[in-house]
Formats: sequence, structure tokens, C-alpha cells
Amino acid sequence: MLQLTRCTAIQGWVLVQRGQGHEGIAQIRQGLDAQRAARAGRGFNSGNYHWGAVYEAEIYRLKGELLLQQALPDAAQAEVCFQQAKSWELRAAMSLSRLWQRQGKSRGARALLAPIYGWFTEGFDTPDLQEAKVLLDELP
Repeated sequence: MLQLTRCTAIQGWVLVQRGQGHEGIAQIRQGLDAQRAARAGRGFNSGNYHWGAVYEAEIYRLKGELLLQQALPDAAQAEVCFQQAKSWELRAAMSLSRLWQRQGKSRGARALLAPIYGWFTEGFDTPDLQEAKVLLDELP
């Protein structure tokens, strides 16, 4: 069952790539919802395990692209979507930076994280950006 739900989400991504954006995003969401339901039915704690998060950045990116392709493009909403996708990049950079910090590669960790953190112009009160700031302050 879990493999089938993953395939549904991947088929949705294929539809988006073929120009069927709205149908594709709907199918991706259907697959992710089915995945959550299947996990919950097997006793997984959905608060601790969120398989759909793997695709979250791509969903935001695709939604932003679709908003820009409309007859009346919605640049403001597209920007919000792209910022959401960038937040996932920040999280990945923080994880890799922490690993490198533990391995004594602090300069590389700073070189990775600082430009991504610097990309943001607002939202500095969010937990992700606050955590990134603390980590950057720890790095030389």
C-alpha cells in the first residue's frame, strides 16, 4: 500500500512535467494524503514522521510556477510559494552545517549556511531562521 501511494505522488509530478499542472498537483496531494493515512493505520506517529515533507518544497515550487503561467499571473502568491520552498533548503543546510560543525569543518558549514540565511529578507521571528542565526553565531 505504501509503495502505491508513493507512485500516485510520482505520477502527479510527471503530469506537472507534461504541462498538466493543476491535475498533477492534485494527484501529488492525493498520494501524500494516502501516504499519511497508510502510515497512521500502521501505528506511525504522523507528528514525528511526515513522508510528504520530502516533496513539500517541490510542491511549493510547482505551485509558484503555475501561478505565474495563469492568464493573469499572481506574482505575489508565486513569491510566497518560492519562499516556502527556500525554507526547506534552509533546513537541509542547517542539518549539513551541524554535521560539518561536529566534524570540525566549521568554516565550510558557515560558507554553506550564511548565503542561504542571507537570502531571506523577512520572517526572522520564525523558528527556522532563529535556529539558523544561533548556528551561524556558533560558527567561526
